[in-house]
Amino acid sequence: MPVSTETRPDRSASRRRRSRLALAVRALAILFVAGGVAIGGDLAWELWGTGFTTQRLQAEMRPNFEKKIGTKAPTDPSANAVRVPGNAVAILKIPRIHLNMVVVEGTDTESLKRGPGHYTDTAYPWQDHGRVGIAGHRTTYLHPFYDLNEMKEGDPIILETEYGTFRYVVTRVFVITPDNSTVLDQTKNPTLVLTTCNPRYSAAERLIVIADRVD
Repeated sequence: MPVSTETRPDRSASRRRRSRLALAVRALAILFVAGGVAIGGDLAWELWGTGFTTQRLQAEMRPNFEKKIGTKAPTDPSANAVRVPGNAVAILKIPRIHLNMVVVEGTDTESLKRGPGHYTDTAYPWQDHGRVGIAGHRTTYLHPFYDLNEMKEGDPIILETEYGTFRYVVTRVFVITPDNSTVLDQTKNPTLVLTTCNPRYSAAERLIVIADRVD
């Protein structure tokens, strides 16, 4: 009987190839999982973790500022002083969305980490004319304006300052494009505008709340 000259398959070599392939697949899977965890962790920090920073800063500012509320008149020389970015200027209370936070001077990145920020080129609540502009985060840094879309015409807004407490009533709630800055234009009568990103988790638009000051 003739002997076959065909070489038998090397089973050990085949097993080694399968083992290497399995190791490569496992390594790739681990990389994907690690990447997903890292991305998820970063997203979680942006959405919720940053709130711890803002909460701590709010707690540091509030006690000292509350002692100053209503201690001065709008005619006090300090009312016209230049304010330092990041410093407290008011306490903003909005019953509709259960908001009660310290407003700081400035709308730069660092200032808005501390809380809602006053647009430096707009009026102050204690002035008898002009529009007070306040910006706030929608989904990060304690997301003060998360529910701003729920505001309705006639809703009250309160600003407590060193120079008195000022009350406003909402007149309009609407959406504009990010490049539209006309809502910050100054007015003859004392008014207020709140701005934030819209929709949530996007900066495609700006959500705007306009309010008139009432006696």
